[in-house]
Amino acid sequence: MTGSGHRALGLAAAALTVTGAVLVGTGVLPPATPPAPPQAVEASHPSRGRTPETGSRSAAPVLPRSEPRRLDVPRIGVHVPLSRLGLNADGTVQVPPVDRPEQAGWYARGYTPGERGAAVILGHVDGDGRRGVFHDLGRLRRGDTVSVTRADGSVATFVVQSVEQVPKSRFPSQRVYGPLDHAGLRLVTCGGGFDRQTGHYRDNVIVYARLA
Repeated sequence: MTGSGHRALGLAAAALTVTGAVLVGTGVLPPATPPAPPQAVEASHPSRGRTPETGSRSAAPVLPRSEPRRLDVPRIGVHVPLSRLGLNADGTVQVPPVDRPEQAGWYARGYTPGERGAAVILGHVDGDGRRGVFHDLGRLRRGDTVSVTRADGSVATFVVQSVEQVPKSRFPSQRVYGPLDHAGLRLVTCGGGFDRQTGHYRDNVIVYARLA
């Protein structure tokens, strides 16, 4: 990870707290409320400032840096190619086009899936009057698998450690974008109640996973 890459991660951590609402899509009231994880609100105690992943890290596997090409989440039927996301001119995190809610994107100024660190993939919960790629993200449970096919031909398989739903005003930036001593993956979308006045969801749903 270059120095500029680490700085970009810091920008992202600050920016996503503000821009998470953009992940809702077009602001049109969705046809159905997205599913929420059990015990959704702050189940992993954000005030402690640590990731909700568990297990020994003494022999944690890692892979060399290689960009992701495809995401597969069998439990919720997600099998999609991945686009590259960066930062907008104002320093906020880019998201996939709102008129293409079926797309997911990898934050390319961060870590690659399988590399030591937190790789981040973002997707819409809905958009353009349709369900988004991460509409059912809240259905994932501990022990579910997430696979990422990489440019070098390898497949990085992650095991879900926890799923949480948190208010956007308390987005856990450090736990999503902060450094790790192992290879982690975060999937991020919107969730919770839909605010008709602002046209945005009030919460974020975040999946924390660890390289198997």
